[in-house]
Amino acid sequence: MSTVYIPMLSFTDAAKTALADTQLRRNLGKATQTIRTKRAEVVHEMEDWQGLREAGRAIKERTLRHLDHYLLELEQAVQQAGGHVHWARDAAEACQIVTRLVQQHETSEVVKVKSMTTEEIGLNEALAEAQITAFETDLAELIIQLANEKSSHILVPAIHKNRSEIREIFLDNLAPEHVEGLTDVPADLARAARSHLRQKFLSAKVAISGANFAVAETGTVCVVESEGNGRMCLTLPPVLISVMGIEKLIPTWQDFEVFMQLLPRSSTGERMNPYTTFWTGVAAGDGPQEFHLVLLDNGRINTLADEIGRQALNCIRCSACLNICPVYERTGGHAYNSVYPGPIGAILTPQLVGTEHAASLPFASSLCGACYEVCPVKINIPEVLVHLRAKVVRQHQKERRVHTYEYQEGVVMKALSYIFSNRRRYEAAQRLALIGQWPFVHDGKIDALPAKLSGWTTVRDLRPVPKQSFRDWWRKRQAQGGSTAEGVRS
Repeated sequence: MSTVYIPMLSFTDAAKTALADTQLRRNLGKATQTIRTKRAEVVHEMEDWQGLREAGRAIKERTLRHLDHYLLELEQAVQQAGGHVHWARDAAEACQIVTRLVQQHETSEVVKVKSMTTEEIGLNEALAEAQITAFETDLAELIIQLANEKSSHILVPAIHKNRSEIREIFLDNLAPEHVEGLTDVPADLARAARSHLRQKFLSAKVAISGANFAVAETGTVCVVESEGNGRMCLTLPPVLISVMGIEKLIPTWQDFEVFMQLLPRSSTGERMNPYTTFWTGVAAGDGPQEFHLVLLDNGRINTLADEIGRQALNCIRCSACLNICPVYERTGGHAYNSVYPGPIGAILTPQLVGTEHAASLPFASSLCGACYEVCPVKINIPEVLVHLRAKVVRQHQKERRVHTYEYQEGVVMKALSYIFSNRRRYEAAQRLALIGQWPFVHDGKIDALPAKLSGWTTVRDLRPVPKQSFRDWWRKRQAQGGSTAEGVRS
């Protein structure tokens, strides 16, 4: 297994930098709140929303159970419709396939539809090494490309930029004729991008896309978007190459009935996507006359083998979990050092690249459960986070890292389990904790905190041990002859 982007900096370290950027936090807070509000409005219109969520979950899980069958069915359907199917075991192989196909058509430029999968494999960088320039056509992706940055959001890659910052990026990187008199009004920014991209659409020989869904029974591939730039790529160039993770499959055309209601409401807060493009193979005289579908593994088969972790493969890339997550809202996507940020990235990335390469990501969560509540396909993200945290701890213990924080925490948890399993041990521990507290000032008052746990509490709130436990209070009430029920009510 080979993947390009393996997190080199832990989330804890990267988050400290992000939290110090007040402009970033303002940008993220405003954007995520707006998207959350829109989503809530259109979701509440649907009386059968919970039924749709359950249907989406069931379809995805059935697909994963029979993935081998559906993939072979898809391959046959695409080939019968005039397309070509390629199988890529990892990122390197996928990049080699796409590069070779572009080179066969003797062009040094390609236009691209927004695609998380091509970002995952580092396709733009691989093409650049082969002297091929990839032009991002999605407005947000274009901004990120011109700024020489990585995406910070699954749906809105430039969510961390405000319009004044975008104007400066355009002024610095686009030709003068495209930015003359440019203001930071959104319509003007879009007009500058359109002017820059229009000739690229008309002259490109090859377009590259990802895929939101592919239908096994018909060989149909689907891309949903909000701008129409994707449709320009999908219809104008004579050659189309689509790179798709093998988990993006759905069995039948009728399954779109579910996902075309779930996805737009969960992602952009719209009742339907402005542009939804379907294509099946090649149609003479209509659209691209050569179609290639690259099916990517890149760690997905390993993820599929994990009965709990495989839920991550149900993801339809709506980003609802990012927009609701209090951790993401404060740190942004770059802190995750992954193509897939936020809660879904915290459970998907460690499984794709190996937990040893992304050990901090499962801990990048408060486990509040908000992500689970909004997920349109009911991925139990908190369950998977806890599952992966246990994997990380066991891996560190196996490697005998006896001085690591994770190992020390494991020892503490075992000790707590021993104490909590016996009433007398528990009450004795309460008394010892009360004696062993260390006084400190909190909100202008003298408070108490276990001194040896001060490091653990730098990122957690730990309330002081009360002077009187509930059990002690209960016994005192009984000894005084009072009614415990009345005491509880009072």
